[in-house]
Amino acid sequence: MTLLAVETSCDETSAAVIRDGRVLSNIVASQTALHAEYGGVVPELAAREHLRNWQPVTQLALREAGVKTTDIEAVAATQGPGLPNALFIGLKAAQALAFALRRPFFGIHHHEAHLYSPWISGEPLRANFEAFEPSVSLVVSGGHTLLVHSQAEFRHRVLGATLDDAAGECFDKVGKLLGLPYPAGPEIDRFAAEGRAGRYDFPRPMLKDAGDDFSFSGLKTAVLYFLKENPAVAEDPKSLRDLCASVQAAITDVLVGKTMRAAERLGVSCVTVSGGVACNTALRAKLAGACKRSGIALRIADKRLSTDNAAMIGILAERKLLAGHPPCELDADIQPNWEL
Repeated sequence: MTLLAVETSCDETSAAVIRDGRVLSNIVASQTALHAEYGGVVPELAAREHLRNWQPVTQLALREAGVKTTDIEAVAATQGPGLPNALFIGLKAAQALAFALRRPFFGIHHHEAHLYSPWISGEPLRANFEAFEPSVSLVVSGGHTLLVHSQAEFRHRVLGATLDDAAGECFDKVGKLLGLPYPAGPEIDRFAAEGRAGRYDFPRPMLKDAGDDFSFSGLKTAVLYFLKENPAVAEDPKSLRDLCASVQAAITDVLVGKTMRAAERLGVSCVTVSGGVACNTALRAKLAGACKRSGIALRIADKRLSTDNAAMIGILAERKLLAGHPPCELDADIQPNWEL
């Protein structure tokens, strides 16, 4: 089975070739530099870049995999959730290719693909679903913060989600307040490594709530008012590093605390983490320590698969095809608000 997958849910144009659970290629064209001057993703610009990048990115993925267009046996693309115009470009291009080749087409849920990314590893990347076990899965990125009970393959139950800002969005908005370049998450992580997390006390929103939902807008607001009262902090290099460390500690304490509480409540023996914020060093270290203390296995998505990419889309599509899931209609539309 040789499958071509496309991902255009936000600001990365990606194409990947999957064969028998192996990732033969995974090309990602990032738009970070384009959106940096605006401090966030501009949907119309993102769609135009996807339109410009889709063909060369797909051709490069095929060439790197040593595959011809006629070798493709199935096509997949992200159907949702995501930015409507961005999703439209990738979905319709992939559907057109499937129609031209008379191949089955699969529309894939972006979040569900993230759930499977921790089970793809190695060099070259390969799916290892034989090791799959029930888990509590944290999907955390710039646009989403989800806590999911992955009960079995293709069977998931959302435990909680963000009620306002996602964790990655909070990182970016705080970074903007500090004058850091977009995306600010990696910058805050870098500064925090040299800072003292206990110097400034920021709230841990909803950490003590009994439910599994998240909220980070209050933390962002707390930082805003703190900077208004203490403007010199952002100008002093040492204080800035301490501030970044303190904000990062507040965010990661909430993510780790709620994830571990859900894992222990449900009695699972595994925790998985995926999404762009899974690259955060403090989050990785805190989860590793918490899981070790609780005797729970931890699987974190490979950094190549943490941000948006077509490899995870293709791996999930192949699993669905092999499991007998019916392909989508070739006129299936985007689902920008598709719930998991």
